Amino acid sequence: MYEGQYSLIGIEFSFFTRKLEAQLLHQGIPFKWTFKTLEITKDVETRAGTRFIPVLETPDGWTIHDTIAIGPLLSDRFHETPVIPEDATLRALCFILEDYFNHWLTRHVLHSRWCYEDSVAHAGRGFGMNMVLGKSVTEPLTEEEEQKIAGMPAMFRDTFGLSACKAQGAGEDQSAILQADLKDIVAMFLDHMKDNDFIFGGRACLADFAMAGALKAHFLEDPDPRAWLAPHINALEQYVQRVHAGPIEGGTWKAWPELEAGLKPLLAHVVSYYHAFAGASIKGAGQGEKFFTCELPSGQITGRTMKRLDKSRLHVQNELKRVNAFENDPLKASGVLEYYAMPPQVTKSQ
Repeated sequence: MYEGQYSLIGIEFSFFTRKLEAQLLHQGIPFKWTFKTLEITKDVETRAGTRFIPVLETPDGWTIHDTIAIGPLLSDRFHETPVIPEDATLRALCFILEDYFNHWLTRHVLHSRWCYEDSVAHAGRGFGMNMVLGKSVTEPLTEEEEQKIAGMPAMFRDTFGLSACKAQGAGEDQSAILQADLKDIVAMFLDHMKDNDFIFGGRACLADFAMAGALKAHFLEDPDPRAWLAPHINALEQYVQRVHAGPIEGGTWKAWPELEAGLKPLLAHVVSYYHAFAGASIKGAGQGEKFFTCELPSGQITGRTMKRLDKSRLHVQNELKRVNAFENDPLKASGVLEYYAMPPQVTKSQ
């Protein structure tokens, strides 16, 4: 490993860019921000082999993407500040909860940003500042600069936002359901956090970075979700600050029995909502279907099948096998293993 500075290439209002930023900050990894401006987009995408963000440039000359893979890589490289527990039960739950936050909260971040006028205006302006002007959202703009990005909110909403919401089954028709679900998730999360600085106690893990990323880029940033979560803003902001504060001196993870009561409601939600949703999407993709419909406790939803969910599921499956998690009694009792026990549903040719 070459020593030196990493480069985080992305956008400030991006869930996964902020997720990776949280890990870099928490592990004390030296890095600099690079906005993915229109000027460098082609070069970055050619080197990374993807149009998605974030992209991480390493001191040893790698240009890599996908936070699911980057997280464990950085954990290994900067093992002095561990972010993946050694305990088998916690290690398994670390990857399970990261997967849940990554993909279930995606529905909420898209809906809350692109289905509401005030959030569209705010986010679109922020994208324009980073991508067109190469400026941080914290910097002041001249009148001329404001005019240059005036069309960005409507452009992003109409060319990306609304279609992404529809694909996730998170369109305007789901407004009441998604608002209620987000409030429920945050309430369960904060109830657990009353006795913990981080999800597993006194030290952050990969799942914390996913939650912090969604909060930093969306729920605490966009005006509409911030209003929905108004009673919890202080607690959520303090949590993000703890994640961003840098390496923890002496912080330890608790044992599973100390965490079980607090995490039990959240894990039940993982199974009844995210696993039901993702399982139906994956099975539909495996059968060559473009759309799927599933029943959730909150009602029926229809979305576009997503092959990548199976890739993420198998990544977690591999991690579970490493610690013999499928024979772990606490995990079996929670019900979170069944989704990951399925064989591959989507072949490479599909």
